[in-house]
Amino acid sequence: MEWTAWFDAPDYGFARQVLQRGVAAVFVVAFLSSLNQFPALLGERGLLPVPSLLARARRPLRPTLFAWHYSDRLLRAVCAVGMLIGAALVLGLPQQGPPWLPLLAFLALWLLYMSIVNVGQTFYGFGWEMLLLEAGFTVGFLGSEQTPPPRTVLLLLVWLLFRLEFGAGMIKIRGGREWRDLTALYYHHETQPMPGPLSRQAHLMPKAWHRLEVLGNHGAQLVVPFFLFAPQPLASVAAGIVVFTQLWLVASGNFAWLNWMAILLAFAAVSDPVLHALFPGLPSGWRPPGAAEGAVPAGGVVSTEGSQAPLPWLVLVSLATVLLLVLSYRPAANLVSSYQLMNAAFNRWQLVNAYGAFGSVTKQRIEIVVEGTLDAEPDETADWREYGFRGKPGDVRRLPRQWAPYHLRLDWLMWFLPLRSVHEQWFYAFLAKLLEADRPTLRLLREDPFDGARPRWVRARSFHYRFATRAEFRATGQRWVRILLEESIPPLSLPPED
Repeated sequence: MEWTAWFDAPDYGFARQVLQRGVAAVFVVAFLSSLNQFPALLGERGLLPVPSLLARARRPLRPTLFAWHYSDRLLRAVCAVGMLIGAALVLGLPQQGPPWLPLLAFLALWLLYMSIVNVGQTFYGFGWEMLLLEAGFTVGFLGSEQTPPPRTVLLLLVWLLFRLEFGAGMIKIRGGREWRDLTALYYHHETQPMPGPLSRQAHLMPKAWHRLEVLGNHGAQLVVPFFLFAPQPLASVAAGIVVFTQLWLVASGNFAWLNWMAILLAFAAVSDPVLHALFPGLPSGWRPPGAAEGAVPAGGVVSTEGSQAPLPWLVLVSLATVLLLVLSYRPAANLVSSYQLMNAAFNRWQLVNAYGAFGSVTKQRIEIVVEGTLDAEPDETADWREYGFRGKPGDVRRLPRQWAPYHLRLDWLMWFLPLRSVHEQWFYAFLAKLLEADRPTLRLLREDPFDGARPRWVRARSFHYRFATRAEFRATGQRWVRILLEESIPPLSLPPED
């Protein structure tokens, strides 16, 4: 069957290496983030305990291993197993076996992490969670070193990147006016959820530069994605533009693994001959197991007799391709809908989703500052001390750190508080944990001003933050200027013990 030769993409061997190892590395980071944070946020004694969620569920949850039982020990076991499988894939061990071996490994990562996401409630309500799940499911079908990369799976990964980029571009055009009048980045570097070490310098660039940034963003998200489907070398050039723009976002902010996933997915459109022309030391194509170096031409032509993949593998990948194409109908319709959904899953398995981010830009940065005191009377004469968070702005002199691709879930939820309501169930639970000096909760923070002692009172106050100008920084050493707005939550204390 000569026509099946199209199924093989032997000139994308390096792309497969980057995609499989890179996505596996992100899974390791995701499981590590959950291992360190999930018990305190959602565990048996967490802010939003999973056992309580399971007890009050009136209908089956989305697929999760915890549907029948949850314990912190089981959660840690799931994370440990996920990290071990991910590390094996990063090292390329399953990829040395038959094609179904890396597939099983990625399906295991997908099921394990989906089990966490589906009980994660608001702390896991981010678009990059479903992005990782969809990518993890799909890259498993790239197979192993025993077979050439399947062309249909590479196209599905390009389709995923297209939805990610074009969806984000369309949500901006349909969203806030600031994206249409090119002023969005007058504000975004300063008001983004978690600034990085270079965010202030990016914010202080001239307004003309910010307008060029927005124009470049529109080009990268609304025009370039179409060229990902073009013949080579245009597809590789388009992928290179995506990588470049995503690296700028990595440098200027902290968006967990969102930007890194876009970079990885861009390699689905990069062929070995193009990479080999730029970097001659890289491999030039897929070779059958045991073939000598250079046995496969740079153009990747392996055989004119049909696909080199075993028939059962070809059938399995074809069935997966048909499944993902059928599931693509609603996300594709969503892209052209005037009621476009952002970060939406259309099925219980979180496959072939809709993506997008920052349809509008916050113009002012409001921070919720949490304070406590050991004094008996919580008036203004009391010695109020501020709790320090790892990623979110607090200390006006502190240089923001680079955290991505690691995800600080508590810090991200703190950014959403002033945009929604400070009276969130999880936030009151968090304040109660501070009053108890709960050690797992305190470990989520950068600084406990009471060194493990219980405060008598805690409160939450709202501040307006803005980046200091260069002159202000030289004069004061402060990177932020903040102004008190109001007391969002008055002093609270634990009820007296009997």
